[in-house]
Amino acid sequence: MSFLSLIAFIPLLGALLLLFVPKEKVNTARLIALVFSLFSLFLTLSIFCHFDRQNPGMQFVEKFSWIPQFGISYHVGIDGLSYPLILLTALLSVLSIIGSFQIENRVKEYFFWFLLLETGMVGVFISLDFFLFYIFWEVMLVPMYFLIGIWGGPKKEYAAIKFFLYTLFGSVFILIGILALYFRSTPHTFDILQLIQNNRQFIGKFQFIVFLLLFVGFAIKVPIFPFHTWLPLAHVEAPTAVSVILAGVLLKMGTYGLMRISFPMFPEAALWFSIPLLILAFINIIYGALVAMAQTDMKKMVAYSSINHMGYALLGMAAFTLTGFNGALLQMINHGIITGSLFLLVGVIYDRAHTREINAFGGLGAKLPIYTGIMTVASMASLGLPALAGFISEFLCFLGAYSANSQHKIFYSLSTFKFFTALSVIGILVTTAFFLKMIQKVFLGPFNEKWSDLKDMTFRELVSVVPLTALTILIGIWPHWLISLMDSTMSSLVNFINGVK
Repeated sequence: MSFLSLIAFIPLLGALLLLFVPKEKVNTARLIALVFSLFSLFLTLSIFCHFDRQNPGMQFVEKFSWIPQFGISYHVGIDGLSYPLILLTALLSVLSIIGSFQIENRVKEYFFWFLLLETGMVGVFISLDFFLFYIFWEVMLVPMYFLIGIWGGPKKEYAAIKFFLYTLFGSVFILIGILALYFRSTPHTFDILQLIQNNRQFIGKFQFIVFLLLFVGFAIKVPIFPFHTWLPLAHVEAPTAVSVILAGVLLKMGTYGLMRISFPMFPEAALWFSIPLLILAFINIIYGALVAMAQTDMKKMVAYSSINHMGYALLGMAAFTLTGFNGALLQMINHGIITGSLFLLVGVIYDRAHTREINAFGGLGAKLPIYTGIMTVASMASLGLPALAGFISEFLCFLGAYSANSQHKIFYSLSTFKFFTALSVIGILVTTAFFLKMIQKVFLGPFNEKWSDLKDMTFRELVSVVPLTALTILIGIWPHWLISLMDSTMSSLVNFINGVK
């Protein structure tokens, strides 16, 4: 079994081991979940030293025949697109498990579903066979449904059902697209890399139809307007650690699917739809920011800001330039780190005050200095302050989109990308406004004596948040170490897609 298979299935092994732990031994269940997730993270980090940054192709590949009658194989591998997302998944899983130690209800069951969810997430990013990809894609759905539906807030059942139905609806479109590709290809195969290399078989209306089928499934996961309505409720009702995973990893699977599958498999359709993608990115950016500004619940505000921030990633993707693609992938990573921090920090104050209403606080900066400092760093990173992680990725997305038309004049006029890119900057201004408003109302001004008994962050809470804060600063100051992982693969992908012109 290769490194990649171990990274994916070690959490599953931990989940199976939990089945034999008596339910009253909650500390044992917590320890098992943490140890197996840490082992997966350790293996993921060990790849970092051996990853060939100059190789744009797949590395650590493992392939063997699984169901040969239908051309199905167990085929996994990573490149500069998938490896950074696996790093993010493994890190957030460990920190979320630490952040989940305060869970007291059905602890064994909670960590069983959480470890199963981690296996599904990693599996999606390493799969190079459509059949395997779809299995992992669906595996994620069940744990997330139970994690929201059992351990969520007052509307948890409705939120879980809405998430389940939306995702299942999108999965049906993906399945139809996969079957269409299988029967259209000669020879019939589910091998993603082989289908991409033989994409000349997918011509005419066929590629446009299948591109749209896959797009609907992936757009729901991002989520792209108007498929976004499941996200705010799921975020608000989910327990804190599950919100971290939902925002930090699951949203990235939609954009990953577009970049891994849709764009290289249907390059002509992808370029043809570049302006619609640009417009949807613009809507996500402005709509997400404006709705976030209207929220008085901190968790809802962060949830809607995710729609805004994934809009920046879509903006960079719509450019089909190296700068835009690097910016989009970096934005996915940064959003996971920053928004993961914000959800954990909102959970900290909610555990103490049992409210997330912005207007209920005031002057907490003097009472909770450590919490205030970390929350301020995360907020400033989210609004794109230079020297923090959010700035560099947003800058690259805007830069890539603004220069996009030099490569796409065959499709659209020169001014279209520049116009919508310039308008999208409004999203940064609105994001700045609502985060500064939150900082002012919660941490500044006269102290609300109602919260005189609040305590600052505990050691466990610091362990779950400080690594993300450190990464936020590190990437903001020195992004090269992360961009170098993805640059070669992104360059190859852009050249491959633009080769159709």
